[in-house]
Amino acid sequence: MRRWCASGLATLKRHQREIDDLNVYPVPDGDTGTNLVLTLTSAQQALTMDLDTGADGTSTAHGHALRLLARGALLGARGNSGVILSQILRGLADALGPVPEVRGRELAVALRAASDAAYAAVARPAEGTLLTVASAAADAAERAADGELPRVTRAAASGAATALARTPEQLPALARAGVVDAGGRGLCLLLDALVEVVTGERPVAGTPTARPVPSVAAGESTSTGYAYEVQFLLDAEPEAVRRMRAELAALGDSLVVVGDGSPTGGTWQVHVHVDDIGAAIEAGVVAGRPYQISVTRFADQRAPEATPASAAAAALDHTPAPGATPVPGATLAAEPVSAHDAVRAAAPGPAPDGRGAVVVAAGPGIAELLAGEGAVVVPGNPSTGELLDAVRATGAARVVVLPNDPNAQAVANQVAVRAHRSGVKVSVVPTRSPVQALAALAVRDPARRFEDDVIAMAEAAGACRHAEVCRAGRDALTVAGPCRAGDVLALVEGEVHLIGTDLVETSVALVDRMLGGGGELVTLLVGADAPDGLAEAVRTHIVGRWPFVEVHTYPGGQPRFPLLVGVE
Repeated sequence: MRRWCASGLATLKRHQREIDDLNVYPVPDGDTGTNLVLTLTSAQQALTMDLDTGADGTSTAHGHALRLLARGALLGARGNSGVILSQILRGLADALGPVPEVRGRELAVALRAASDAAYAAVARPAEGTLLTVASAAADAAERAADGELPRVTRAAASGAATALARTPEQLPALARAGVVDAGGRGLCLLLDALVEVVTGERPVAGTPTARPVPSVAAGESTSTGYAYEVQFLLDAEPEAVRRMRAELAALGDSLVVVGDGSPTGGTWQVHVHVDDIGAAIEAGVVAGRPYQISVTRFADQRAPEATPASAAAAALDHTPAPGATPVPGATLAAEPVSAHDAVRAAAPGPAPDGRGAVVVAAGPGIAELLAGEGAVVVPGNPSTGELLDAVRATGAARVVVLPNDPNAQAVANQVAVRAHRSGVKVSVVPTRSPVQALAALAVRDPARRFEDDVIAMAEAAGACRHAEVCRAGRDALTVAGPCRAGDVLALVEGEVHLIGTDLVETSVALVDRMLGGGGELVTLLVGADAPDGLAEAVRTHIVGRWPFVEVHTYPGGQPRFPLLVGVE
């Protein structure tokens, strides 16, 4: 397995430019060879890091190696072809892991499992692609399954090559370009490498005839009709992933969602082509914890003279910097900007290169903070018209909306659609609390592409855990137990975690619980009904108990919640 990975990676690198030039489906972005090389490089790194480690007790040594390959490929998968390759490796690992010795029949069974896993990963499988070539390899291996391992390996490689040659008959895009499928070509090369490792013979394989792929001009639609490729890793439960998959399927195409095989949660690789980047990332945020988010605009993806090295750099260029910048001490504006006042002062049309931010917030202190960060602030629970006025008030053609509330988020999504009709692109970052909005605004960078800036803001907001303290309005049964009217409730991420009778004690216990899971910066927003001394008592406790944590306290003035807490 180790020798196959090394040989396969070396083979892909030799043919990287050739495969890039074949790439016309699902979009002519000329990066399939690069993506396969980057994916298998990640797989080999995972294998190398575990070089001196034997089997994990649940599989054989070769099964353990395959699981490392599959895991590394999943975490480092690039593009549609890379994600599918990771599932082919996972299918092989699942089938061969418990087998004490891999012979011809076992390899045939494993190739079928790999093909099935690849098909299952794709929302709308298309024939004439990498999937077809994988299935043909499994078919040929099954027909030769009575033979020894070398014979079955050769049969699989031959069957894949035959299927690859027929791919232009199955996909009109390939026929028009006069090429075979790029991902399928990559798989054929990997199977040729397997033949060489198993038999010691180097297969004689001609290079498919291919003419260079025309670059996609700016503004020109791709063959899928979608402008962006969005990809991210996700930690989430299977049921949440199922709901996210249905939502993403409605947003775009080339959807591939694959997991690491964990029955309860685990890591998933998500890939989709969309026009609405914000909605795709938001679906991931709702499902779980997305990270290593990358966005590629197809119009930027390939220059006519691009080299494999530059293509790899382009693929890596869109990965945002991890982590969030701590919220700085805000410079308070004398008066928060009113959306309707700003509309009257706004220019007649949006500035093509201008950017703006709109935040929904309740409380004069919070409004001042957010206005100080350059945002147009809308009072809580706005109508669609009020929020749309605020978007127009920015005078910008690209606007980020931070709703800070599930109800406002639904309104913001409607505003994004209506604003698009008037030439304004609105991306909604699904913040649930003003502390998340502060974290998101702190990382804004006008030097970045707008889409990359939205990603950075979404990651910063997602990295900020939020909580609030309030009093129960009536007797109720919560997930933390029964409460009575007047009890102090501490909610983390919307769920009741603590019930108490003393506001200060409960607030202190809440902060301790949140910092127990890690944190470097705590933001405290003090509400309109907070008693004197609440913020200072909590701050003093943090300084004494958590000396390496930075604390920022602001008068928020929000109703209903004496204290809002953010931990980054």
